[in-house]
Amino acid sequence: MSKRVLILCTGNSCRSIIAEALINAELEGISAESSGVKASGRVNPNAKKVLEEAGIWKESYHSKTLDSVIENDYDLVVTVCGHAQETCPMFPKSVKTIHVGFEDPDGKEYVAFEETLKEIKNELLPIITKELK
Repeated sequence: MSKRVLILCTGNSCRSIIAEALINAELEGISAESSGVKASGRVNPNAKKVLEEAGIWKESYHSKTLDSVIENDYDLVVTVCGHAQETCPMFPKSVKTIHVGFEDPDGKEYVAFEETLKEIKNELLPIITKELK
């Protein structure tokens, strides 16, 4: 049976989308969704580009509000920015929540998105694997 993870950040346009795609592509038996506490309603073009270059972009990835996912069942919720950590809501069903923060690449050069992808892959994926064993 597959484990489900929600990646939560503020705008759901960069870090959480990158994390969602990496988890879905790299972690067998674990599926991810992402959301924003104040969703921007758009995927940052550089986030999309870095995922396309990694060969893991799916057209189904989009910026979602927390309201659209809060009723879903998750085995783990991960906040990836300080604002999301501070404002993370109580979920209707009890769910373990952890924080693994990453710097926001939004507004920076493309290389910052490449670095964010690398950091999330190297730091977050092993933590999620450990948390869900």
